[in-house]
Formats: sequence, structure tokens, C-alpha cells
Amino acid sequence: MSAAQLHPSIFAQESAAYLRHYRALGLRYRGVEHVLCRLDRYLAQNGAQDLDRSLYEGWRGSQAGLHANSRRKAEQIVHRFCLYRRRSDATFFVPDVDAFSRLRPYVRPVIVEPEQIAHMLAAADQLAWRSNCPLYPTVARMATILLYTSGLRSGEVRRLRVEDVEDDGSVLRILESKFHKSRLVPLSESTQMEVQRYLLRRAAFATESPDQGPFLCNRSRRGIRAYSAAGFEGLIRRLFKLAAVVDGEGRVPRVHDLRHSFAVQTLIRAYRGQGDPQALLPKLALYLGHVSIESTIHYLRLVPAVARLASSRFEAAFGRQVLGEQS
Repeated sequence: MSAAQLHPSIFAQESAAYLRHYRALGLRYRGVEHVLCRLDRYLAQNGAQDLDRSLYEGWRGSQAGLHANSRRKAEQIVHRFCLYRRRSDATFFVPDVDAFSRLRPYVRPVIVEPEQIAHMLAAADQLAWRSNCPLYPTVARMATILLYTSGLRSGEVRRLRVEDVEDDGSVLRILESKFHKSRLVPLSESTQMEVQRYLLRRAAFATESPDQGPFLCNRSRRGIRAYSAAGFEGLIRRLFKLAAVVDGEGRVPRVHDLRHSFAVQTLIRAYRGQGDPQALLPKLALYLGHVSIESTIHYLRLVPAVARLASSRFEAAFGRQVLGEQS
């Protein structure tokens, strides 16, 4: 047992109490624990028992190699921890929120068109199977369909288990996703048929666990396992490349752009069908698992295709009156 374990620092003791507080509130704490452990190691390396302004700034500098968004998230975690400490010590240092790392600017999503998805599915069907995963082409096809037709986040697709598929593939249970929210996601009839076909092929491959375990799976020495984040995203990016999926500016989509594409295509269908996209937004927000409808509204504002359809509908309905003409 190390000296640090025998005689934990003041910071280590306080952070342990803070994590117990988190758990008692029923909150997820793994990310918080990871950041505080990193900071505790930094303090130990510098022979410090507790955090102060100078040590905090030094630790911030040591995180320079991380993505700006990751640095900001870690700084926010430490800020909340310091506010917790100030409850019992009014003089305890609290970082300045105005000095947090700046978020990277918003990147306009690439909206993938249905014809491009058809090319991706054709590319998936042509993939060679692998020794550790004869299901590789089938997994590629199923993953693309779920991302595009259900708007699931890539992590939600990766974490799906066979037990989460309900009613012969017509409904998916998404458990404890972003912001600790769970939801039921109904699937279209065509997607349901794809899920049923996939499960039959998976059962033939994963004979030891046909009715349980990771939905999208491959095999390792330890048996059936889920895809890692890197492996899953690499698979989808490979399909983008094979199908030559780019937008009018030559930009290649990110995997998350398939979720954006689902939302945008849903709104476009509402406009073209003379429906009410505004009335659809609360339902779409619930389906996507957004905490607030504000997260969904930006699809109306930032995508030219939706804006053009909205403008055309407005002109058709009110153009003559605006121009001073009478019908």
C-alpha cells in the first residue's frame, strides 16, 4: 500500500466526501471522479496537500493537450467541487468562470441525403467479413440504418443490448443516456424488418448468447463483445469514404451528423406534407432525447434546406398580401 493510500491528502479526503455526496443524490459521478483523480495526482506530484489558485493554474496548464471542450468540462467539474468546499470554508479558492477554456465554434452539420444513405448501404453490403466478426457487413448496415432512421446518438447505438429490443424490433429501450435520461424509441416498419433480419443473423453468429448481450457485436478472445467508440466510428467513417459522401462544399460528415440528418429530414417531410413543423418540435425533442426543446429548434434555424422550405411556404401563403395584391 502506498503512502498516499495510508495518509490521503486533504484534497483526496474532501474529494472522496464530494463523490459520496454525488452518489447520495443519485447522480452519475464517473466523469467527476476521473477529473478529481487527475487533479489529485497532479497535487501529489507537486507535494501539495490541497488545492489553491497557483496549483489550479498549474494543473490547467498541464491539460493543454486536451480538446478545448474537454478542458472546459474538467474546469467546470473542479469549479463545482470548489463551490462545495466553500460551504464549509468561506475562504476556499474558487476558479474564475470567465477564465475557462473557450468552446470550439459551432460546426455546421453535413446533412446526409437519402440517396447517399443508399450508397452507404450498398457499400456496407460489399464489405468483406472478418475472422473475428463474420457479421461485419451486417453490423455496418444495421448501424447506418439505426443512426439515420431513428436519430440515435452513436453511443446509444453502441450500448444497445439485445434485451433492449422490444415487440419484435418495433421499439428500442434507450437506458440512462445523455443527461441520465431513458426513453422508448419506436421504429418504422422498414427499420423493424431490418432489425428482425439482423437478429436472426446475430443469433447464428453469437450462439452462446442469442437472446442477450451487445446488439451490435464482434468477437474477442473473451467472447462476444460490443464495439468500442473508436471501432464503431471508424466503421461509419469507412462507409462515408467508400460511398463518397460529401456535401456541396466537399465536406465529409461526422458520425453525429447522421443524427442531425434524421432531425432535418423529419422537418423537411413535415413542410413538404403541409404539416406544422412547430407542432412537431416537442415530439421530435422527446424522440431524440433532448432535455429542452431549444436543442431541437436550432434545426429550424441553421439548415438552409429547412429555411428555404419555410420561406417558400410563407411566400405561397402571404406573398400576395405582402406585395399589396388581392387574391
